[in-house]
Amino acid sequence: MPSSDTPTNLYDLTRPALGALLSDWGFRPHHRDVLWTGLYRQQARELEELEGLRPDLRDKLRAHTRLGHLTTHHEAFSSDGYTHKLLLRLEDGQTIETVLMRFKGRATVCISTQAGCAMGCVFCATGQMGLSRHLTPGEIVGQILHVRRILRESGESLRNIVLMGMGEPLHNYDNTMAAVDVLVDPLGLAMAPRFITLSTVGVVPGIRRLADEDRPVQLAVSLHGATDEERAALVPAGRRWPLAELMDACRYYIARRKRRIFFEWTLIAGRNDTPEHANTLGALLSGMDAHVNVIPLNPTVGYDGGPSQPASVRAFQDTLMAHGIPSTVRQRRGIDIDAGCGQLKSTVERRSRRSLPTSP
Repeated sequence: MPSSDTPTNLYDLTRPALGALLSDWGFRPHHRDVLWTGLYRQQARELEELEGLRPDLRDKLRAHTRLGHLTTHHEAFSSDGYTHKLLLRLEDGQTIETVLMRFKGRATVCISTQAGCAMGCVFCATGQMGLSRHLTPGEIVGQILHVRRILRESGESLRNIVLMGMGEPLHNYDNTMAAVDVLVDPLGLAMAPRFITLSTVGVVPGIRRLADEDRPVQLAVSLHGATDEERAALVPAGRRWPLAELMDACRYYIARRKRRIFFEWTLIAGRNDTPEHANTLGALLSGMDAHVNVIPLNPTVGYDGGPSQPASVRAFQDTLMAHGIPSTVRQRRGIDIDAGCGQLKSTVERRSRRSLPTSP
């Protein structure tokens, strides 16, 4: 993390926070909005490129602030040409993953909220590496700015944002929500809230807080198991927040927000993909406004499970439908480029360790 005497990263500030900073310097809200639109509409790379600023404000900005950009440490392109995975370097040398996925007529980016993750999901490469630190709002927003520059070069635009990359967004709640405020700000990036999805392993206090604060994002909850024993074996956070407590929070969210929850289920051959598992899941979600995204496993080096076969996937969906629970099979993208969460970083780090000289 930058030290306390490091100049403020302007991308860390929401528009009200930027206004408060400029107000302390004696500048009116008009100057805040000129600066804000320069940051997010003009997307200037350097303070010197910002247009329409008073010279005395520009001097203040030079003395006390900076534009903290992320740089590409490594990147990979899938053979189908639609998935572009980026390993981005932060100012302190940490690296995080961002994945750009192109679909017909739209582009989606999967972004990280932490460097590593403390949740420890056993089939996830990020969970296997542990947590290094939270990302700042500017480091979360910076991933969007980085991808938008890439898309601008080809005349494309970004529609969907999924907070499903490295880290647990609700474990870094304040910074994640500050970043969301920047993303949806109508004078800035103006991303549509209905196209922003936050994925959580089931951090119950965060789900309730999302409901109470009426945050403008779609919510996805990773289940992967429909009994406490089976879920805790895959998602250790299940020991802290048992299913009864998690489902109660989800019902509270639906009642307060009047909005559907998407439940994610990674299908692992022979472990959670049988009709019996689907029956248990269907009973668990009975009566809820729910949709299940089923995701055949992306294998990782640290986990011995494999993806479910197509016949098992279809049987799982048919069983859910018998319970009145709709489902969608999420398209697996970028398998050839380690596109699963944390996989590219793990691969690059393994290669770096192998290239180090051995001690005499």
